[in-house]
Amino acid sequence: MDLPLATRLRIGFIAGFDTRDAGRGLAQIAQRLGFDSIWVGDHVAFPLPILDPLLQLAQLAAHSDELELGTSVYLLPLRHPVLVAKQVASLDRLSGGRFVFGVGIGGEFPAEYQACGVPREERGARLSESIPLVRALVRGEATSGGRFYPFPETRLRPAATQPAGPPIWCGGRAAAALARIGRIGDGWISYVVTPERYRQGLEQIARAAEGAGRRLECFGTSHLLFTRIDDDAGAALDAASAHLSKRYAMDFREPTRRYAAYGRPADVAERIEAFRSAGVRHLILDMVGPGGDRDEQLERFSREVRPLLST
Repeated sequence: MDLPLATRLRIGFIAGFDTRDAGRGLAQIAQRLGFDSIWVGDHVAFPLPILDPLLQLAQLAAHSDELELGTSVYLLPLRHPVLVAKQVASLDRLSGGRFVFGVGIGGEFPAEYQACGVPREERGARLSESIPLVRALVRGEATSGGRFYPFPETRLRPAATQPAGPPIWCGGRAAAALARIGRIGDGWISYVVTPERYRQGLEQIARAAEGAGRRLECFGTSHLLFTRIDDDAGAALDAASAHLSKRYAMDFREPTRRYAAYGRPADVAERIEAFRSAGVRHLILDMVGPGGDRDEQLERFSREVRPLLST
């Protein structure tokens, strides 16, 4: 089975904000530089300050009319699917149908699961149960719960603007995660994989989709790419790895070397082309480095990297 992929490469970036003015500025720079989307991450408890993703996206929706908005990724197992579905349907309506609901299990910070009263070892099974529930609820369909989330038949109104609901793209790279995506996902959001691993992952997803008897009209393929532009590749690696090591509270230099796009504009473009060839059709840039130069990095990407891409 061949997954039906988009033809054009769309490019967005991930960035959080914590004030109204910062959100407005983020939308303005994205639109001025010709980006297609803005994405926000999600954690309840995290080494760095982070706001609720759906509230951030609701504000971004008010500051832009065309940008696609997405979560990369929302830790769905930490929340009850009925409440999430209400928020997701509301956000899709307020954004005019521009929302992509990226979901995942997280787990690298066990304290989040402890704080939310959710057993960490149940996160995969809870995600598998929640996705169909959220999808049905945001469509306005009468739905009842399951093993982890028992609730009587419930219908949420109004439904989302997108007739089928916002597409649900799933994170993960383990075999179980890829099988889940093939069975019930509308797309894949990957990170910390190589282009070769991405291509292999799509093959695994396609086999799972075929095994589930699915007939897909379209399938979203996305990748979150750590990116740092500098005329000195060594300096780019140093800045990126220092930032990521602080973010993930571990030595991230070798993962940065293996998974990031860093160095001269031509080096970054070459890495992006490798992911495009592997099947990525929506690239999410994570401009890593000192926090004060994100906008400068986005400017450099738009001015020096994008013209080098074959798309």
